[in-house]
Amino acid sequence: MASPSDAVLMIAFGGPAKSDEIRSFLANVLQGVPVRPERLEEAARHYEALGGRSPITELTFRQAKSLAALLEREGPRLPVYVGMRYWHPFVAETVEQMVRDGRRRAVALIMAAHDSGAASWEKSVRAVTDALFAAGPRAPYVDFAQPCYDHPDFIAAMAEQVHTQLQAIPHTHRHGTPLVFTAHSIPVSVAASSPYVQQLETSCRLVAETLGHPCWFLAYQSRSGNPKEPWLEPDIRDVLRTLHAEGHRSVVVAPIGFVCDHVEVRYDLDVEAKALADTLGIEWRRAGTVNDHPLYIRALADLVRQRIAQG
Repeated sequence: MASPSDAVLMIAFGGPAKSDEIRSFLANVLQGVPVRPERLEEAARHYEALGGRSPITELTFRQAKSLAALLEREGPRLPVYVGMRYWHPFVAETVEQMVRDGRRRAVALIMAAHDSGAASWEKSVRAVTDALFAAGPRAPYVDFAQPCYDHPDFIAAMAEQVHTQLQAIPHTHRHGTPLVFTAHSIPVSVAASSPYVQQLETSCRLVAETLGHPCWFLAYQSRSGNPKEPWLEPDIRDVLRTLHAEGHRSVVVAPIGFVCDHVEVRYDLDVEAKALADTLGIEWRRAGTVNDHPLYIRALADLVRQRIAQG
């Protein structure tokens, strides 16, 4: 008989906590990927522009603390561990701690609402698998939870974030203000073998229906890699230009593809995309990511319970 679950393991991307960690972190992210030195320096400057750190680690630990508190109140009472793919605490370090704590079976939550396949989701699974192998026979067994892209509480949390920004727009043209959802672009070839686009479109549609807002679009952001390789489009900047040409003068942007703020949200949207909107004369309003919104945390707790019920 399988042992009962006795822990939760959150897996997130990771990020530097201070300036002198930036290039080592980026080297981990780009390991085995041929990248021009100037491209790496460009990415480093984005982190430096945000004070030399990414908020992702702090926010993920806040999510973990909130989830542990909810599970403590409503059950099952499980400790929540955090492991990062590309920076401390690395997944392997966290698994070692779980071994020392005597954990035998854990539910893993990949901190992404959408399954991007080989682009990211499968890398998180591999990071855990490698860490378990390295830990040896004392390693806990890990069950992976499903993504929450259509979970009612995730949708409600995102809808609340968007609603806050829509309410700031004058009532006379609020209904016609474009709502642009964004997600990280990935190669078209990778997207073709994953449910990523379908799950994103489902999330966007459900949030828009919740709000009763008919004017919405899905755009992509933060593309990288070989410029000759097709990636998912349209890019958020191209969408802004199109909206301007159509006469729109305000926009609400909702980074639905990210479950907490990090450099792709704080820089690629709040700095670069906003600068373009300002230049075009478009009023820019950016909805918050779900971060540790109580409804999102409730969705995570439900995913944990569902996975445990599956055995």
